[in-house]
Amino acid sequence: MKDIAAWALNVAEQQGASYADARLADDRSRALATKNGKIGGASDSESQGIGVRVIANGAWGFAASDDLSRQAVEATAARAVDIAKASARVKQHDVQLAPEKAVTAEWTTPFQIDPFTTSVEQNLDLLLKIDSELRSVAGVTLAETNMNFRREESWFVSSEGANIHQAKYTTGAGYAAHAFAGSEIQKRSYPNSYGGQWQNKGYELIHELKLVENARRVGEEAVALLKAERCPEGVFDIILDGSQLGLQIHESVGHPIELDRVLGMEANFAGTSFLTLDKLRTLRYGSELVNIVADARQEHGPGLGTFAFDEEGVPAQCTPIITNGLFTGYLSSRETAHAIGANRSGGTLRAEGWNRLPIIRMTNVSILPGEKPLTREQLIASTDHGIYMETNRSWSIDDKRYNFQFGCELGWEIKGGKRVRMLKNPSYSGITTEFWNSMDAICSRDEWVLWGVPHCGKGQPQQVMGTGHGAAPARFRNIKVGSAYSGN
Repeated sequence: MKDIAAWALNVAEQQGASYADARLADDRSRALATKNGKIGGASDSESQGIGVRVIANGAWGFAASDDLSRQAVEATAARAVDIAKASARVKQHDVQLAPEKAVTAEWTTPFQIDPFTTSVEQNLDLLLKIDSELRSVAGVTLAETNMNFRREESWFVSSEGANIHQAKYTTGAGYAAHAFAGSEIQKRSYPNSYGGQWQNKGYELIHELKLVENARRVGEEAVALLKAERCPEGVFDIILDGSQLGLQIHESVGHPIELDRVLGMEANFAGTSFLTLDKLRTLRYGSELVNIVADARQEHGPGLGTFAFDEEGVPAQCTPIITNGLFTGYLSSRETAHAIGANRSGGTLRAEGWNRLPIIRMTNVSILPGEKPLTREQLIASTDHGIYMETNRSWSIDDKRYNFQFGCELGWEIKGGKRVRMLKNPSYSGITTEFWNSMDAICSRDEWVLWGVPHCGKGQPQQVMGTGHGAAPARFRNIKVGSAYSGN
């Protein structure tokens, strides 16, 4: 692979590139699904190719190919330089890259069981067993399950001397039970909605999730929601479970801290950002208890945003985003670092595959757990009157990431520190900074989970990638609560 990359770099430099890098990737994925006792989908695919990125005449150029012959690779590099030179005619300024020491390195996701050593038949047998358990609950009318594996192997070589080989393994699984009654549909998901739980692990994650063991409970909750009372409307204290808080972080912290959005370089899918540069180290983003980091390092956990080096060869880092409530950091790249006065990239440039130009992406954007021992049940017991909500069902947020509404699958009314009744269709809304400033409690490390969001879209052409969000249940005071759906 190094020889193939060398062909690209040599041609790029001969054609006038002042900087060049080549990223070769071999990507394999397996996606399986069932629906009501039948196979809903099954695929096992592999993709291999090279992407060449160059700077010529102060502008970027990028080209890619799935043909790894010498002739095709050299033609791809030459095309990248031609694109850069054409782009230079309309550039506003020269690209400036923050310095980064070139390294030679190898890294592989720590795992116990290579998921691709398990058979499709074995995987489907487990999913069908879960499916059967869900449908054994009277009132469950639709059961859906899924299991996904991915191996991303990449080689990064640059004209500065970097030579990095990484192999990233991802495993994900989950399911949902749907209950229909008249015009109403209720849904319960496990371990989370939108595909369940995904982490950078091997097949051992499937064992850890206890999928079969929780299926009946999940089905029973879906049916029970049909008879539950609608969530009351008004202003309440709310407690969000960790998975919902993870999505809240994704939408109201993760996207607005992407520096390319702030600088106006990117607006697809999630819009721009209210976090203009003057707010750095001046904005009171949240209460003193709010501490959020963007951490791609292995020691943070097996998140979908965990790696050793980003697509520019920058080592994984931990960037403080919100420190005791104060806004302290953005997600940056070598090109954007100078905009915030940084002498180094934050190491967040990533690409969906070999045929996509790397862009700034979330790593693991996580809220740190509370320092004092506090369980979810203790948090509920200390709440006089409020609503507990878990598992996301819907979300809406404006294109500056400031005004939002989230709906959840299940809620519980809390009175006198006890859960008194199940509630269906709970929702809450607010303004980002007001919401985070209302947080007055968060559970401790034992309740903290690093959740995976596998399908975050960004860019044009679209890139769908995974991010991680560590969170523990937390309480927010005086939040506007309603019912997200008008069903009975």
